[in-house]
Amino acid sequence: QVQLVESGGGLVQAGGSLRLSCAASRSIEGLNVVGWYRQAPGTQRELVADITNGGSTEYVEHVKGRCTISRDNAKNTVYLQMNSLKPEETAVYYCKARVIISGGYASDYWGRGTQVTVSS
Repeated sequence: QVQLVESGGGLVQAGGSLRLSCAASRSIEGLNVVGWYRQAPGTQRELVADITNGGSTEYVEHVKGRCTISRDNAKNTVYLQMNSLKPEETAVYYCKARVIISGGYASDYWGRGTQVTVSS
């Protein structure tokens, strides 16, 4: 079991930046993948970026070059730095941790989300 708490959301003007934080209740070194997702009203939740416990990262195409995901193992925290934000990126941003267990199964844990609003 792991609890995740997101923070860092807020209101920002278009072109601005925010850094989101995802704090875990235990060591993140045991979390195989931690990802940031977002969900706007009336849409499906979508992946923004994720990072493995080995440090490999993946980004959705439309945030490449503007967002950076990173992890601080000492603080049990994963960050998402977002730059040049656009109004259409207004959404609730969620953190998800995946723990791969034996037999090829995995457990997913979600935080409650943090609201990001980008004004035009």
